[in-house]
Amino acid sequence: MTKEIVVGVTGASGAVYARRLLEVICNDVKVHIIVSDVAAQIALHESVSFEGFSATYHENDKLFASIASGSHKFDGMVIIPCSSKTLAAVANGYTDNLITRTADVCLKEHRKCILVTREMPLSRIHLKNMLAAEEAGATIMPASPGFYHKPKKIDDLVDMVVARVLDHLEIEHNLIQRWSGYDA
Repeated sequence: MTKEIVVGVTGASGAVYARRLLEVICNDVKVHIIVSDVAAQIALHESVSFEGFSATYHENDKLFASIASGSHKFDGMVIIPCSSKTLAAVANGYTDNLITRTADVCLKEHRKCILVTREMPLSRIHLKNMLAAEEAGATIMPASPGFYHKPKKIDDLVDMVVARVLDHLEIEHNLIQRWSGYDA
């Protein structure tokens, strides 16, 4: 059975993470894409496009979309990048748009809900919101790549973050070389 994943893109720098995730999953997974207005502006500034993927595109203000209901079965959601505003909304059950409503559905239905936060430094408010979202069932994944795979270019760093997201979605990939230990 084909997995069905919702990808929400919100207004934080790092549209390249969402773009790469979509490049990897859109051929093998049924994908729903929601891009907030601010995310679209930031992506334009960062020269990133979300067009051309084999996916279902949803407007963020259309709360009557199928994915806004718990009766629509899908496997999970990734908000990548996840802005501090969206993190706060998810953490506190504030569902004023399709991205936050769909995340709320994931949490109430006990489905995977991954928030790839991209803010730094973190304030006490950010940390409390991360904890509240995690306590509600979300997985918090700051866009913080490792370096043990010896990246040579920015794409290698992006792939490291996307690979971790794919691991948590249980989607096979070969984006990175897995850590095999270190013998000193």
